[in-house]
Amino acid sequence: MMNDISIKSVFPEKRSPIYPEDLKQQRVNQVRTFHESVPGYAATSLHSLPELARHLGIKNFYVKDESSRFGLNAFKSLGATWALARILGEKLGQPVSRLDFSFFKRPEIKEKIQEMVFVSATDGNHGRGLAWAAAKLGCRAVIFMPAGTVKSRKENIEKEGAKVQITDKNYDDTVRLAAGVAKENGWTLVQDTAWEGYEKIPSWIVQGYTTMAAESLEQIISLGDTLPTHLFLQAGVGSMAAAVLGYYVNLLDRSCPSTFILESARADCMYQSALADDGRPRVVGGELNTIMAGLACGEPNPFAWQILRDFSRGFISCSDGVAVRGMQVLANPMPGDNSIVSGESGAVGPGLVHCLMTDPKFSDLKEKMNLTLDSSVLCFSTEGDTDPVNYQKIIHGSKL
Repeated sequence: MMNDISIKSVFPEKRSPIYPEDLKQQRVNQVRTFHESVPGYAATSLHSLPELARHLGIKNFYVKDESSRFGLNAFKSLGATWALARILGEKLGQPVSRLDFSFFKRPEIKEKIQEMVFVSATDGNHGRGLAWAAAKLGCRAVIFMPAGTVKSRKENIEKEGAKVQITDKNYDDTVRLAAGVAKENGWTLVQDTAWEGYEKIPSWIVQGYTTMAAESLEQIISLGDTLPTHLFLQAGVGSMAAAVLGYYVNLLDRSCPSTFILESARADCMYQSALADDGRPRVVGGELNTIMAGLACGEPNPFAWQILRDFSRGFISCSDGVAVRGMQVLANPMPGDNSIVSGESGAVGPGLVHCLMTDPKFSDLKEKMNLTLDSSVLCFSTEGDTDPVNYQKIIHGSKL
């Protein structure tokens, strides 16, 4: 049942870490500068929830709310805009240090890029971000979505001007279909997962996500609070989690928060990779049927896996009920705290923290993760109500 709570964890043996060069401060600064040039850019809210923290028995609870990012209800546009800027910059011979959104809007430049077509597979948020970015630049987008996609997510992408097709395949097979269509037509695949021979564009997408990581740290410091002690990062293919963790570990090194990677139990390729404990990524097959649609990915991004493998403390596989718990907790705040609209894939972090701190059956795991009165927790709510019907059903359902 959707409300059932089950949590599995693994804490693999540490290996010698390889610090991600592509996510060091100089590159993050270039990405941030570009995003600041995009019309409509504003740092999304970081909510401090002191009453919830007090209730749970921790020092601070922060939630970075990505539902307002460029008006698209999710964070994914950060990766799409930067990836398209890098792709077009290479095509036009524009140095990365000089990338600026206004450059692509010059009449002579628009004429050179207007026939570009970008292709991707998506569970919803990445495709919408890509379609929006392509339209802003005067280009076209073709988007493929996996079987079971809800109507509202398809319609939201179509509203951005993209051509959208729902397939009869799961997410990973839909990625392969999109790659084949791009190759056949001479279009450009913009996918947030990687494989041998297709690494550059996914790495740019990961870089794009570092903007929200940089914002989060600045916002916490501006509150006058201590740095987070714990990061809870959800993973599909792992790109978002790798971007945030890569940014934090490069900047803070040994002061980096203890980081835990969260997945749906029905699509837990990172957890299974960590469980094998041989350093190599693992693939999870099947229908990947979870309410956490944005995390319904069975094949890790190898670049992301390396970062998560080297720097995470543990990997957690969660039932859908954990995400339901998070959605309900954030939508129905403690008196004095802000309400947060967090979708199925955005709320699993807060849901997990709530389960760990309130349910005695998880006390051993809580202790192993060193969650105490001195802990400051940071989660990223990566989407709002991208499936509005299901969102309303969940938050008004029976409390857990």
